[in-house]
Amino acid sequence: MSDTLYPPTEPYETGLLPVSNGNFIYWEVSGNPNGKPALYLHGGPGSGLGRGDYRRRFDPQKYRVVGIDQRGCGRCRPLASEAIGDLATNTTEALIADIEAIRAHLGIAAWLVSGVSWGATLSLAYAEAHPDKVTALVLAAVTTTSREEVDWVTDVVGRIFPEAWQRFERASGRLPGERVVESYARRLASPDMEDRLQAARAWNAWEATHISLDPNWAPAGKWLDETLGLQFATLVTHYWANDGFLRDGAEILSRLPSIEHIPAVLIHGRRDISSPVVTAWELHRRWPASRLVIVESEGHGGPQCYREMQLALDGFA
Repeated sequence: MSDTLYPPTEPYETGLLPVSNGNFIYWEVSGNPNGKPALYLHGGPGSGLGRGDYRRRFDPQKYRVVGIDQRGCGRCRPLASEAIGDLATNTTEALIADIEAIRAHLGIAAWLVSGVSWGATLSLAYAEAHPDKVTALVLAAVTTTSREEVDWVTDVVGRIFPEAWQRFERASGRLPGERVVESYARRLASPDMEDRLQAARAWNAWEATHISLDPNWAPAGKWLDETLGLQFATLVTHYWANDGFLRDGAEILSRLPSIEHIPAVLIHGRRDISSPVVTAWELHRRWPASRLVIVESEGHGGPQCYREMQLALDGFA
């Protein structure tokens, strides 16, 4: 990560908040206790906050930064991969309710909301559900998890990687009429652990393929072990197979008028093969209060994208 970002900081407060259906959501707060409230939403779905590098994009003197592990992943309990019977309760609507529960728990009236990739989709969905609780949005690697976007990344982009996509499709075990993502979601929600692990390995191999043209790409390495790989694949296929639980698979764009007054910065890499820049462009085109920043040299995130996030956050501080 770029050395121009803020120095690493640690949370000064953490917790597990009980929410619906027996879930406990991990939250952490860093920065200035009296600073401007800001929420960070991670990608995936299912990636978790990880090492907390997101905190380096926020000025710790000016922001009170809240990060959460989304339901079913990271330090939340139970993990989605261990509570398959409850997977149906893990939806975007539930995540939005979890966010609201944490906001109320921390006594925050309204906050800036920031997210990357799936975190951008969730940020937009949350803002459209609660526009009075959002002061500004800073989003990178912008997605809306529409049916078109999901089909692109799980099917159409296979035209660029035909050998890998053929392996991915053959390993899916899809039934007649099933989309590839639906077959993986079905298998990853089954009671057969060995089959789930096989599906997770095949899914994650495809994930590693379609991001491989990113100039900043590096192998996932040991951080994505079998446990994390299963957790990630379970949640991402669950959400993608259901169009992000957004009605008609394009709900973000159709509800955009409810947030068109909220200032926003949309940051996207020109070389993003997995999530082409057209999504960020369409949002910006319909959003008078937004500013679009295209990073010509990067793909799905990267040092310059994160630097642009920092600059945007500094502008809202």
